[in-house]
Amino acid sequence: MLRQAKDFRNYQLRARDGDIGRAEEFYFDDRYWTVRYLVVETRGWLSGRQVLISPYALYKVDGPEKVLPVSLTKKQIEDSPSLNSDQPVSRQFELDYHGYYRWPYYGYGTELWGPYALPSQNNEARRDAHLLEKQSWDPNLRSTKDVSGHTIQALDGPIGHVEDFIIDDETWTIRYLVVETKNFWPGKHVLVSPQWVQRVSWSEKTVFINLTCELIRQAPEFSPETLSRDYEHQLFKHYDKSGYWIDEPVALKR
Repeated sequence: MLRQAKDFRNYQLRARDGDIGRAEEFYFDDRYWTVRYLVVETRGWLSGRQVLISPYALYKVDGPEKVLPVSLTKKQIEDSPSLNSDQPVSRQFELDYHGYYRWPYYGYGTELWGPYALPSQNNEARRDAHLLEKQSWDPNLRSTKDVSGHTIQALDGPIGHVEDFIIDDETWTIRYLVVETKNFWPGKHVLVSPQWVQRVSWSEKTVFINLTCELIRQAPEFSPETLSRDYEHQLFKHYDKSGYWIDEPVALKR
């Protein structure tokens, strides 16, 4: 299911033996635009360090109860490798983190989540991790909090800025950037897929989109109430693009 990143602040992360906090922001990689960690606001618990939860540890979101179940105990989380809040996520930390939980590191293998396409397949991945080819890529993790506010630059000019993100809670892929266009078309929000991103200048805080301003201006307007597969069909048809859902696997029930 697709959810706005800011909505997760209303969801309680629940470990096997109690609540641990709420998702304050997300770290995603700049290759696949996939969430690799949820940054947990623990409200005093484990103060002085960032608490990161990988989608490997998450069960299916409980929408009605606004709960995000975590398949770990609080003690497991407390004993996990520590990351100071003022330090970036290094590759060594990630290797230590995944090694501690015995999860395959997503940077090895050819699929979105290392050897598999979905984080929900991690039980199989643990058994098969030793069979992975030693292919790797070095991800650069970005924070949704930091990227919010970046300028969206179309082929022929700026169109607005990043206001939020639409996240698929099965694959944990960022499906869309929510673009606020108030400086150009007052009050209108539009969605832009990372598939249409030409490049990103992180230093200039600018996302370059391979679309024209006029084409984006005529796109179906976005509001939380419109977010559905029917709306997505209209959006991709407008841009004459193929939907991402056509060839993707279906998440396993957990």
